[in-house]
Amino acid sequence: MRNPTHPERGAVPAEAALMMRVLAGDRPALVEIHDRYYPAVYRFVSLQVADPDLAADLTSDVFVRFLEAITGPNPPQSTLKGWLFGVAKNVVRGHYRQVYRHPEVGLEEDVDSDDAELDAAVTRDEERAALADAMSALTEEQQHVLALRYGAGLPILEAAETMGKTAGAVKQLQARAVAALARQMTQRTASV
Repeated sequence: MRNPTHPERGAVPAEAALMMRVLAGDRPALVEIHDRYYPAVYRFVSLQVADPDLAADLTSDVFVRFLEAITGPNPPQSTLKGWLFGVAKNVVRGHYRQVYRHPEVGLEEDVDSDDAELDAAVTRDEERAALADAMSALTEEQQHVLALRYGAGLPILEAAETMGKTAGAVKQLQARAVAALARQMTQRTASV
């Protein structure tokens, strides 16, 4: 029977069983891992990068690293979900390091659509960029907790386990992060 104060604890043995299947060469288990965790990892990544296509690419990189890890000498030892989010955090960090060192200039594309559709797409892109910009002004820990809670949709206990913190510490960190993000968004809106 599950402990009512820790309902997620049943997930760890299920993850361990799934990992054992993967390590034994069970290909359907790999598909199950991808189908189960891809949406949450994608949301986690997309909260930290403004471009949905880039978020999909970075999320795919996480799963490529997973495939490399399971065939290497050190497969994931912690919870699978925690390992995937840890790798996702590193992939996003590596992306921003790369962008900082080698900035890219995008080419304009000819868009064949009506003005309302184009205006809506531009507005969405501007909003995502503003959110990503405001997120970048937060501390790394604040970005991580917001990405886990709102991007990946993890409950407090799972976010705490993933971050190696207590549930209370995650709640406080989340509250400070939301307040800091609200301040950043307000400052950016006021300056426009």
